[in-house]
Amino acid sequence: MKFKVSVAQISPVLGDIEKNIRIHLEYIDKAITKKANLVVFPELSLTGYSVKDLNMELALNPATSPFLKSIRDRSKKISIVCGGIEEDENFGIFNSAFYFEGGKFLFSHKKVYPPDYGMFEEIRYFSKGKEADVHETKFGKLGILVCEDLWHMSLALLQALKGAKMIVTIASSPTRLALNSKSKILKNYEINSEHHRAYARLLSLYLVFCNRVGYEDGVNFWGGSEIVDPFGVVDKCAKFFDEDLITGDVNMSSVKRARQMARHFLDEDLNFLRNEVKILSDELEKI
Repeated sequence: MKFKVSVAQISPVLGDIEKNIRIHLEYIDKAITKKANLVVFPELSLTGYSVKDLNMELALNPATSPFLKSIRDRSKKISIVCGGIEEDENFGIFNSAFYFEGGKFLFSHKKVYPPDYGMFEEIRYFSKGKEADVHETKFGKLGILVCEDLWHMSLALLQALKGAKMIVTIASSPTRLALNSKSKILKNYEINSEHHRAYARLLSLYLVFCNRVGYEDGVNFWGGSEIVDPFGVVDKCAKFFDEDLITGDVNMSSVKRARQMARHFLDEDLNFLRNEVKILSDELEKI
C-alpha cells in the first residue's frame, strides 16, 4: 500500500476554537491540493496548549460537536488527525488526538502521560488516558500518541506489537535548548529526531511527528515536524519556528523490507516480556 501524508505545522490561537478550525480547513485544503491522503496537526491544535482552567470550557465530543462538523465533512476527502480537549461519557477531561475519516469521527487517543515536571502542569487539568490501542483505518492499523507519550518506550512498543506499521505523534514541544554550537542544529530537534529515528528503526515502522510553532503565554514552540521511514531515515522535515506543510510518501513495502532485513522487531518475544512484567508486578505488590 502506498499513500501520501501531509504534516501541518501550525500556530494555534489560544482558546479560540472557531479561528483554529478555519486554520485547519486552510491547511487541509492545501494538503488536498498536494494529493495527500492523510493530514496531521499538532497537539491541542484546536485549542492552543496553555489552556489551564479553560479546559472544561473548551472540552467537546468530537463525534457530535457542531464546531467540528466542517472537519468531519472534510474527512470525506482526506483523513485527519488533530488535537483537542475531549470530554468522555463520565465527564473526564482529556488531552486527546482525534481521528476523522470518511466524514466521521472514528476514534481518539487520550494522552496517557500528561506531564507534571519542570514547566509542565498538565496533570492539574487533564485526566490520564488508560489505553495504547491501535485502530483499523483505510491505511491499515494505525497508532497515535500525544507528545510525552512517545517518551515512554512501552507505548510505542505496545502499539507496534498490536500491529501498527505507522505511529503518528502530535506534540506541543517548547523551545528549551539552544543551538548545538558544533553542528549549528537546534538542540531540541537533534534530541527529538534521534529519538524518532531510533523508534522507527527498532520497531521497523513509519514515525510521523507533528509539532506546533508560535508563541503562547510566554512560551515558544520550535516546530521541526518530520516523517521518518522504517530504516530510521528522515524523509521530510519542516522548518524551525515557522508554520509549514510537508508531504511525504508512505510505502508499506518499506516496512516489510525493513523487518525482513533486520529481524529485531519480528523476534520480539511476547512470552518472555509477559513473564518478566508479571515477575516485576508481583514484586512491586509485596512492597
